[in-house]
Amino acid sequence: MYPMSAEQQSLTQAEVEMAKRNSVGSMQRGGNTNKNFVANYGTAQDGDEEENGCCAAFITFFSYVLVFITFPISVWGCIKVVQEYERAVIFRLGRLRSGGAKGPGLFFILPCIDTYRCVDLRTGAFDVPPQEILTRDSVTVSVDAVVYYQVSNPLSAICNNDDYNRSTRLLAATTLRNVLGTRNLSEILSDREAIGEQMHHNLEVATDPWGVHVDRVEIKDVRLPQQMQRAMAAEAEATRDARAKVIAAEGEQKSSKALKEAADIIAQSPAALQLRYLQTLNSISAEKNSTIIFPLPMEILGAFGGDGMRKRKVEGSAED
Repeated sequence: MYPMSAEQQSLTQAEVEMAKRNSVGSMQRGGNTNKNFVANYGTAQDGDEEENGCCAAFITFFSYVLVFITFPISVWGCIKVVQEYERAVIFRLGRLRSGGAKGPGLFFILPCIDTYRCVDLRTGAFDVPPQEILTRDSVTVSVDAVVYYQVSNPLSAICNNDDYNRSTRLLAATTLRNVLGTRNLSEILSDREAIGEQMHHNLEVATDPWGVHVDRVEIKDVRLPQQMQRAMAAEAEATRDARAKVIAAEGEQKSSKALKEAADIIAQSPAALQLRYLQTLNSISAEKNSTIIFPLPMEILGAFGGDGMRKRKVEGSAED
């Protein structure tokens, strides 16, 4: 195994710490999750708690008295249960209760003045709708992706965002368009992992104030226009044909060199041609072919040619 660099080790440790922080077990052991909650909202009246203190205390005391009076019946409305993978964010008189998110298991509320919302901590996934994107080299492509995410901070997910699911979906679609708009078509087709990592980083930074942790982003499919597909197929076919012709020409060149060397070797021994003829007859008879080829020496044909006739006339005149 190759040793990891210091940067890789620090990145691995950071990922482990993030996984521990975002896991359900760490939330259960951590107890108070309110310490990691940072409110991203505010009004001009946030600091006037003293004006509502007396009224809130009176209403809370009256609610406790009402629950005590109707105890056999009110207990069914005061005790709530959340699952192992859920957390409950409780609001009392519109304000977030201290102590962070409750759960898993039983928790107590006052039906008259308390409201709560459950948040699912399991990893969810959604498909990013196909986006028509114009690449940097002016090619229109349709790309879709899938995003895996989970809630890491229930308080931020409820208080800092109206609908974190919808917001994450819209942000993923916008991020996909922004990232792919800066890439060429060849980069989109070949560097899907790099594009997914860049989207993952951008979404992680943007959704962290919402209490959402993006696990991973995967590019599903890249669809090209029909004309572009035909043009790319024709280009690939032409490239393969050119490569095939080059390979065939190289084979012909090598075979011609081998035939020349074989002819030179056979020319050095007259009996070699006769042995080659017998070998050819043997291969023909093995295939049960009725055709038999007899070799005719080129010297015989040369005697009937122009040079042969001229040579015989010269010899005849010399004898006379």
